[in-house]
Amino acid sequence: MTSDAVRRVQSASPWEESFGYARAVAAGDRVLVAGTTSFKGSVLYGEGDPYEQAKVAFTSAVEAIGAFGLDVGSVVRTRMYLTHARDVDAVGRAHKELFDPVRPVSTMLVVAGFVDPRILVEVEIEAFRGAVDS
Repeated sequence: MTSDAVRRVQSASPWEESFGYARAVAAGDRVLVAGTTSFKGSVLYGEGDPYEQAKVAFTSAVEAIGAFGLDVGSVVRTRMYLTHARDVDAVGRAHKELFDPVRPVSTMLVVAGFVDPRILVEVEIEAFRGAVDS
């Protein structure tokens, strides 16, 4: 069941169609972006480089909220999933470069792995598109 208040955006992720999900969903004042990697179509960018993978993944996630007229300034939450604790600083540096002026709440987790073993980083973002009380 769908609602007019809910909009979905697809990307070229190889898993969206086969797993049945959308890259981004806007519901009310929130826009949620699914786990995003550095894959663009069938090409993995930054293979072996967690910093580059994080930059590409976050850029793709921010592009997804752009479909709703939002940008990095609308991001209120980020989540970073890493396969190795050794990559915390590299991924954190990529996060800071993009989100330092915004300062969203953020979580970083080390996980056992992803659907493709070349993926080192997967990210999620949440954006707010409502009015802010002053």
